[in-house]
Amino acid sequence: MAKNRTKFVCSNCGAETVRWMGRCPQCGSWNTLEETVEEVLPKQLRTTHEVVSGKRPQKLSEVNLENHERMQLSMPEVDRPLGGGVVPGSVILWGGEPGIGKSTLILQVCHAMAKAGRSVLYASGEESEAQIKMRAERLGAADDDLFVYSGGNLDAIVSEAEKEKPSMLVIDSIQTMYLSANESPMGSPAQIRDCTAVLVRLAKSENIAVMIIGHVTKEGNLAGPRILEHMVDVVFYLEGDRSYQFRVLRTVKNRFGSTNEIGMFDMTGKGLEQIENPSQVMLEGRPIGISGTCVACVMEGTRPVLSEIQALVTKTAFPSPRRTASGFDYNRMYLLLAVLEKRAGYVFGNQDVYINIIGGLKLDETACDLPVCLAMASSLLDLPVPEKTLAIGEVGLGGEVRSVPHLETRLREAQRVGFDTAIVPKHNLNMLDAAQFPGLRLVGVAYLREAINAIKINK
Repeated sequence: MAKNRTKFVCSNCGAETVRWMGRCPQCGSWNTLEETVEEVLPKQLRTTHEVVSGKRPQKLSEVNLENHERMQLSMPEVDRPLGGGVVPGSVILWGGEPGIGKSTLILQVCHAMAKAGRSVLYASGEESEAQIKMRAERLGAADDDLFVYSGGNLDAIVSEAEKEKPSMLVIDSIQTMYLSANESPMGSPAQIRDCTAVLVRLAKSENIAVMIIGHVTKEGNLAGPRILEHMVDVVFYLEGDRSYQFRVLRTVKNRFGSTNEIGMFDMTGKGLEQIENPSQVMLEGRPIGISGTCVACVMEGTRPVLSEIQALVTKTAFPSPRRTASGFDYNRMYLLLAVLEKRAGYVFGNQDVYINIIGGLKLDETACDLPVCLAMASSLLDLPVPEKTLAIGEVGLGGEVRSVPHLETRLREAQRVGFDTAIVPKHNLNMLDAAQFPGLRLVGVAYLREAINAIKINK
């Protein structure tokens, strides 16, 4: 006979304890431990089930891969982060803030799958069938091979999936699903964990690709136990500022490909449109002849992307100057300001400093150090950086400009967009052949002061 076991699970990190505590011992969050009742099968029943399953070890050389070819979506901005397409039998978890576009992008993926002649079952616990159809018609994704199911009973959804045998099953969202055998409330860590386990078993046994949409907490983490990310094969985050139209699909985990690739989209009235040339889009409308702007080139996976960095330095009206950074690390900005003061001799102690990355992007690569410094110095001196000049380099505490990886790839992107001058680390320049970049003048600098002098000379 089955026994019930009571335990307390943290809704933030998924840690389990046998008694209630005000503060989670794992993550330190307050009042996040929730009581759950877990049914434990007797040992003899568990053993019998494992024997009856009939699974036997197989030689690796005898494993059949005929039905495991990737299913390409003809959506490069999704296929690339996936590693070349959807792997049959894989479980993909999609996370993101509410309203960021997760359901919209998933429905477009379903449309691409249906266009390729593969059936899709879309199960939603948040919308009715009529609401899903209205959204699909708006996106132009109403296909005959797309089946919809409204409801949160996962037992019924799994039963329909086993009957219909679709190529892909979509769960929107995992927080609205429940199992009848689990007495925990819908959205609780126990329900989310058990529902995900059932979906993983379905994907592996029936060779169905399963896509799960998950909500995130206010800290930006996927809601539910942390073990959720370890159970699935791929974890995606759809990022972006809802006040901007740009969205970035970032890979956090991928068992079948690289985690360095991203997809970029533009949110429009007809859904998320793929951005094939992000550099050109990010630089549209760039002000000309205005101080405080500089172009950086960051590597998003294997793709170079040009982005505009803006800085505004103005005399403060307060005893303590303000420091604000949007899209750039706040502590890194303080570090670069200290280097500018100590090593380059520019005083920011009585100046408010504001940094903004255009397009709502978040730049966390150290290759952005030099363009950020040039943008701040340009605003302080009221000296515009030449329009077709970009900067690439990491800045050390000694004021030195250090080398960065993939410089050749970055320079080719700058050359393609039409830049004529690039300020780069001198050490990197010694390992490059300038003749490979006709029309692009390479200025090698060893220290930050040299880079600021370079924009003065170019001006």
